[in-house]
Amino acid sequence: MDITIRTAAPDEYAALGEIIAQAYLGDGLLDFRESDRYLDELRDVAKRAAEADVLVAVADGRVMGGVTFVPTSGPMADIARAGEAEIRMLAVSPEARGRGAGEALVRACVERARAVEGCVRLVLSTQRGMHAAHRIYERLGFTRTPERDWKPLPDLLDVTLITYELTL
Repeated sequence: MDITIRTAAPDEYAALGEIIAQAYLGDGLLDFRESDRYLDELRDVAKRAAEADVLVAVADGRVMGGVTFVPTSGPMADIARAGEAEIRMLAVSPEARGRGAGEALVRACVERARAVEGCVRLVLSTQRGMHAAHRIYERLGFTRTPERDWKPLPDLLDVTLITYELTL
């Protein structure tokens, strides 16, 4: 599969939002399934694009997946500190899995982070069950940072996100 990574166009936001939402649903990553409040955030690509960089993986003229790259701490950052960029909401469609789209998206984020002045680290949060993503991160040199693991909704759910970092 010949994959191109580029900035998402506004006319691709709906398709990308649905790919991300369906990936999280299909992988059983949302505790409340279709009624999970996080689905709205996953689908709201326009909001993310206004505050960060949304990248898409395109093959054969179709969006196959995407990721949000947060170049500095700010409204879209969950764990990034000064001097860190962050990866959020990486997902690829079922037909693109195992074909390099996810890795290509992560590599594009690494390149972008290296181009950000003063950026010394790229960080991310992930769920324990995202094993394929963990393999990509580890293959690309990311290391676990258990001291930064966190609970996004400590009062509502017993979900702990695990974290990784790549020193640039």
